[in-house]
Amino acid sequence: MQLDHEQLHRLLEALGESDIQEFRLEGDDFRLEIRRNLPAQAVMAPVMPAPVAAAAPVAASAEPASAPPASTATRSDLLEVTAPMVGTFYRAPAPGEPPFVEVGTRINVGQAVCILEAMKLMNELESEVGGEVVEILVDNGTPVEFGQVLMRVKPV
Repeated sequence: MQLDHEQLHRLLEALGESDIQEFRLEGDDFRLEIRRNLPAQAVMAPVMPAPVAAAAPVAASAEPASAPPASTATRSDLLEVTAPMVGTFYRAPAPGEPPFVEVGTRINVGQAVCILEAMKLMNELESEVGGEVVEILVDNGTPVEFGQVLMRVKPV
């Protein structure tokens, strides 16, 4: 694929008139990435314990409800990786490939931890801290909202 000056100019005008925040285009001998007004790649914030409400009595069910482990649910030393945009969460770079991270994986600053697909664009989410992934809270292929917690990391 070739891209001449006029085509590039028309492309930039079209993108300028749209609300697209990120655009990638690759050809045989070029790669074009345009990003604008994007929030931080990953927002890391200390985990705040959730308020506990009294549970209403529930009728017995065939399967017992599984509770998250208390060791990670209330620890304030963990950091949250949150979605910087609305999109679809993917754990791996492509179907059939291994996930970017698993629980127990040690990650470095700048390492890709997942992909968020928004408007048919694949956006790699990079970690802003190093540490160990202790929880992955979203299933592969699940839609996520802006600010939704995707995973928790124990800083190292």
